[in-house]
Amino acid sequence: MEPLVSKTEFRNAMARVCAPVNVITTNGPAGRGGFTATAMCSVTDEPPTLLVCMNRNSAQCGLFIENRRFCVNVLSHDHRDLAGHFAGATQDMAARYAAADWVEMTSGSFAVKDAIVSLDCELAEARLLGTHHILIGRVVGIRSRSDGNALLYFDRNYVHVPTQLGSFGG
Repeated sequence: MEPLVSKTEFRNAMARVCAPVNVITTNGPAGRGGFTATAMCSVTDEPPTLLVCMNRNSAQCGLFIENRRFCVNVLSHDHRDLAGHFAGATQDMAARYAAADWVEMTSGSFAVKDAIVSLDCELAEARLLGTHHILIGRVVGIRSRSDGNALLYFDRNYVHVPTQLGSFGG
């Protein structure tokens, strides 16, 4: 059966969805890793849970699943170069980590020292769906700062929103 929406149509539509840029890290018995992702969102607040999607062709999939922990680092617009390193511009993992200052979280994963927010997670579940693993993480620690503007991704480019316009309720 022919899909009703092509892969290209879907990708182009998703490029029109503005998303925060995150560096996802892990550190544990299988080693240290990290990648840049925009596919991250909350799942529930009881218990605090989020999900991250990771391409199944990534050489790091086994690392994240075996370590059973990861840290989501929401980047500020000052972290644009760091996002590029973890998106593959730099292949060597030690060189990627050398591009920022880090704080070790309770789980052993590393948080970007000046990230907007870092969410330390234990892997609750990993599911393979199509081209991606869905990593569902139970949040076990949070670091945050009260200033900074988030680095966003929209139309296949980095953008940032410098001012607040209001909220859902206001």
